[in-house]
Amino acid sequence: MGVDKAVVATVMELLPSAQYRVKLENEDLVLAHAAGAGAVNFVRLRPGDRVRVELSPHDRTRGRIVELLKG
Repeated sequence: MGVDKAVVATVMELLPSAQYRVKLENEDLVLAHAAGAGAVNFVRLRPGDRVRVELSPHDRTRGRIVELLKG
């Protein structure tokens, strides 16, 4: 499965099943889940946190959170 470049987004809402509604810099809303070390280590995300999201090439409304950005 190919993945496009990661984009910066802001967590808007926490959803059930460890999913998050995030807003991209271009104002699009995306449904995302934590992936990689964030999912394994149970990193807690809150509304307002800035994250890096990889979007699915098949469905632009879904993605995975790959990094929590500092600051």
